[in-house]
Amino acid sequence: MRLTSGLRWQGLKRYTAITLPILLLAACANTETASPEAAKPTATVSPKPAAVVVPPQQAELKTLIGLQDRLYDVAAPLLVNNALLCRNNARNLLGFTAKTKYSFTAEFLAAASSLGFTDQLQITGVLAGSGAAKSGLQRGDLLVAIQDKPAPVGADAERQTAMMLGPLVNGRNNIKVTVARSGSNLTMNVPLTRACAFGIELGNTDNVISYADGRRVLVSAGMMKFTQNDDELALVIAKEMAHNSLTHASRQRNTATMTGVIDNLIRLRPDATPLSGAAGVKPFPQQLDASADRLALYMVARAGYKVDDAGAFWQRLATQYPATVLNGYTAIHPATDYRMKAIDQTVSDIQAKQATGTTIQP
Repeated sequence: MRLTSGLRWQGLKRYTAITLPILLLAACANTETASPEAAKPTATVSPKPAAVVVPPQQAELKTLIGLQDRLYDVAAPLLVNNALLCRNNARNLLGFTAKTKYSFTAEFLAAASSLGFTDQLQITGVLAGSGAAKSGLQRGDLLVAIQDKPAPVGADAERQTAMMLGPLVNGRNNIKVTVARSGSNLTMNVPLTRACAFGIELGNTDNVISYADGRRVLVSAGMMKFTQNDDELALVIAKEMAHNSLTHASRQRNTATMTGVIDNLIRLRPDATPLSGAAGVKPFPQQLDASADRLALYMVARAGYKVDDAGAFWQRLATQYPATVLNGYTAIHPATDYRMKAIDQTVSDIQAKQATGTTIQP
């Protein structure tokens, strides 16, 4: 997740509550005998917890990280279980993501620090089912060394670490990784995982849309809010993975346009000008779109998600955001009726294979 912009903010402000004791006054029946109320202990009002004001940048960053985490969590089984269907896009992966405070832009530098990010790479996500997950790597671990060489730190740590790992992932079965956890160093051999190597990006727009440019998948914040559960979000991610696997962007000579759209939407403050229209993206022909639906459904089923309600989800999306909404999903996937026939048939085929224990693949 890449975030852009540039302001600083002040730390948390705490406000101290003042406790005011309430004095109970009682009348006397006479000057010698006190009223029973007079013998009751003095009561006080417990102080309310001090209000904590969360700075806007910290709240915004936490929201974005939360959306990105959910996107990664749902995408993980799709990536790990579909290397066979990703054709030329499968790679050996360690199966985790890591960030420093410099992974965020200037506006969020202080917010990232307050959330525990430092100069050192911190594991922020572990792909379920990957070698990283099986070896016990955890979110929050600090990356210390790779193959006994110190892990890069500082502003360029992500790029330098990627360069370190690049030559290592070919020709071997595992990579030695040392992390710091709870004040101690742990070393483990992380098995490499064959997985789809698509980048999964969050689009910072409320438009209900998703895109693929051949190497990346982008799902907008608006689309994430539209989906009602992980099964529906998996359908959206898998559909764009399928477009990538089937090289649809290049076949439509649409790669540069898609790349430009994704580059814009991953910014914290996207340029709103192209968001008012179709941004130059060509609608998918019905045959290409239906073929992506078929492959996506197999990806979803192989990842353990449900496909039974796939048709209902896509129909609901097309009804609420029809093709006349130029910046919405149906505008670039207009052949809804044609797609529904392909989706219903594919779901039936998958359900039959699931019922007989047959391998789930096209």
